Amino acid sequence: MVHEPGPMIPGRQAPPPKPKRFYAAATAEERDGAFALLLDGRGAKTPAKRALALPSRPAAEALAEEWNAQVEVIDPARMPLTRMSNTAIDGVAVQMAAVADEVKTYLGSDLLVYRAADPAPLVAAQATAWDPVLDWAREALGARFVLADGITFVAQPPATLQVLGAEVDAVVGQGPGAPFRLAALNVMTTLTGSALLALAVMRGRLSPEAAWAAAHVDEVFQESQWGADAEALERRERRWADMEAAARLGRLAG
Repeated sequence: MVHEPGPMIPGRQAPPPKPKRFYAAATAEERDGAFALLLDGRGAKTPAKRALALPSRPAAEALAEEWNAQVEVIDPARMPLTRMSNTAIDGVAVQMAAVADEVKTYLGSDLLVYRAADPAPLVAAQATAWDPVLDWAREALGARFVLADGITFVAQPPATLQVLGAEVDAVVGQGPGAPFRLAALNVMTTLTGSALLALAVMRGRLSPEAAWAAAHVDEVFQESQWGADAEALERRERRWADMEAAARLGRLAG
């Protein structure tokens, strides 16, 4: 019996094959004032052909761990620190102000400000997870937010946005680690929908796990009522890997 080939599905293509592992060992070494990732003694490059070098030895060693963990092929999906470092070097470093402004934009509509009016268990869960972060922003930074019911936009006081914008700049800081800290801050902000949660992690006020849980209060509540969707859980797990890596990069960047 002759089997005819199956029909082609428009718009769907097979993913490109992953490159085979071509090196025996990845290591970290200080070079030219930074800590380079070496593959069999040769400096690794970013996609833009810049040196893949980190601001601290622990950060470079963490990248080397990712590369050494690859087996037969190199799977970028399993190398979040490398991906974020490439982004920091090739993208963030050349447009620091624009990326910082992107983070600051979230402060005007931060997740923690928009509260459910009901049901009572969700209202309580949001308050338990989010109020301590707002308390920290108020007590430590002098930033006072106006809470909103539902999703209707509420403008925040200019003084609050100004002081927290300054906090973003302070967290990012200066020096060779700045692009990596900003990349980490941007990733965590985007993943959680909250610049406040990202700042709290960078300042050591929240663990990455606590920030992630706070960012998903609504989803977890809905799942407790209606059950969890397997695809949504898998997607959240992938995003958590990026969140965890971003927090680690921000910490290791010095």
